[in-house]
Amino acid sequence: MKASSTPVALLAVAASALLVAGCGGRDGSGGTESESGADKTSSSEISSSFGDLGEVCAKGSAKGATAQGVTDTDIKIGVFSDVGFTKKSEFGDAAKVFTSWCNDNGGVAGRKITVNIRDTKLMGVRQEMVKACKEDFALVGGGAALDGLGTKDRLTCLLPSFPAQTSQVAALDSDLQIQPAPAQTFGYMPYYQFRKWLLTEAYPDSAQKVGIINGDSPVTKVLGDMQIESTEAAGGAFVYNNLYPASGVSDWTPYAQGIKDKGVKGLIFYGQYEQLAKLEAVLTGMNYKLDWIDANNNSYSASFPTLLGTSADAQNNLVDLSGILPLESTEPAMEQLKALYQRYAPGAEITAPAVRAFSSWLVFAKAAADCGDELTRSCLYEKIGAESAWTAGGLQAAQNLKPGRASGATGDATAPSGCFNIMKVTSKGWEVADFKPDEGAYRCDIDPRPMADKSRYGKGLTLADVGKSMNDFK
Repeated sequence: MKASSTPVALLAVAASALLVAGCGGRDGSGGTESESGADKTSSSEISSSFGDLGEVCAKGSAKGATAQGVTDTDIKIGVFSDVGFTKKSEFGDAAKVFTSWCNDNGGVAGRKITVNIRDTKLMGVRQEMVKACKEDFALVGGGAALDGLGTKDRLTCLLPSFPAQTSQVAALDSDLQIQPAPAQTFGYMPYYQFRKWLLTEAYPDSAQKVGIINGDSPVTKVLGDMQIESTEAAGGAFVYNNLYPASGVSDWTPYAQGIKDKGVKGLIFYGQYEQLAKLEAVLTGMNYKLDWIDANNNSYSASFPTLLGTSADAQNNLVDLSGILPLESTEPAMEQLKALYQRYAPGAEITAPAVRAFSSWLVFAKAAADCGDELTRSCLYEKIGAESAWTAGGLQAAQNLKPGRASGATGDATAPSGCFNIMKVTSKGWEVADFKPDEGAYRCDIDPRPMADKSRYGKGLTLADVGKSMNDFK
C-alpha cells in the first residue's frame, strides 16, 4: 500500500505526527505582531505568582537596549507556528494568555513583552526564520512541523530558542536550544519507560506481538523508527509493520485484517488520530480487541473519545504524557492555568502543547527578570540552562535544563527525566490509567533510559556547522 504522491497530503501527516515522539508541535495563533494585554484586567486583580514559583512578572526599572529586540520598555519575542496550515491555535493562545497576564503585572522587570507570531503555514519555516533573525530577541513557546528547515539560519544569526516542541532531528539536536517541558532528548530512546511498563508489567502477553502503523511521510518514518528501536529495547518484538497513505484511507479493512491475522496484541499508531478512529471502528466491528493501542499523545484531545464512538470502551487506547500534568488534573498549577485562560482567552482550548508552551514562557520570564539590566541572549540562555529541576510551578515533572552539547561541551545532551504518566480513553472521556505513580502524578522508577543509536537518524545542526562558536554568542 503506497502513499499518495500529493505533497500536501504527505505534509498533513507530518504535521499531525508532531507529538508522537513527545517532541513536535501542533500550532499557534494567527497574526503577525501584537503587544499583549487585557484592558479590563489590572495587576491588583490577579496574582503575579504562579504555582510554587512565586512572583513571575512585576514592575521594575530595567533599562537598556541590551540586545536585538530589547529596549527600555519592550522585549520582542518570536513564536513559531503552523497555524496558517493547521488552523490550530495552541501556541498563539498560550502566548496571548501568558503575555497578557505578565504585562498586566508590570512585565519582565518593567519591560512589556511584544509577540511576533511567525506563521510558517507549514512550508515557510525558513522565510519566517529570516524575519525572526532580523527582529526577535529569542524564540519562545512555539513549534513547527518542518522546524529543521530554519535551524541553519537560526544558528547563523545566533538566535536562541526555547520551544514548546520540536520535530525534525536537525532542530531537535541543535545548538542554542533548550526545551523546558518534558520531551524527547535526541540520543535517548523515546517513551522507553512507557514501553517497559506496557510490555513487562501491564500487558506482558503482548510483548512478542507488537505492531506499528505509520503515516507514510519523511517525518513520521523517522519517528516510527525511533519507536521501534525503543520498543525492542524494552523487550518487545514486532510481528506487523505497515505504512498508510498520507492522504488517508477510505477502507481500513485490509489493515485490520492484517493486524488480526498476525495476532497483534499491542499497536503503535503514528499519524492522524481521525484515521486511527476509523481503523478502530473496523477492528471493533470484527470483534478483535487488542491488549493496548498507543494512540500517541497527538490524540490527547476532547474530540478523540467522541470520534472513537463504541471503540472508546471496546478498545484500550493509552497515551503517555511524558511528565506533564493532565488537563483533567485539579492540582493548583493546572487550576491556575485554567483560570488564566478563562480570563485572557475565554473559549480557547487548553491542550498539551499549550501546557508545554506555558512552561517555556514561565522559564523565559523568570530568567529574563534575573538578567535585569544585563538582558542579553547569553545571559538568558545561561539562566535557563542553570535550572536543574524545572517544574514550571507544578505543571510538569522536574526537568534538568542544562543544555549539554549546546553549551559547548562534548558528548550527549543531558539525560531526560525518567518520569511518565499515562492517560486512558473511555466513553466518558480521558482518565488516569492504573500505572502506579510513585511521585505525585508521575511514575519515575523505571530508569535509566537507554541510549539510542543516533547514527540511524542523522544529526542536529551545531554552531560549528555554520562557522560559529559559543564565543560568538553574546
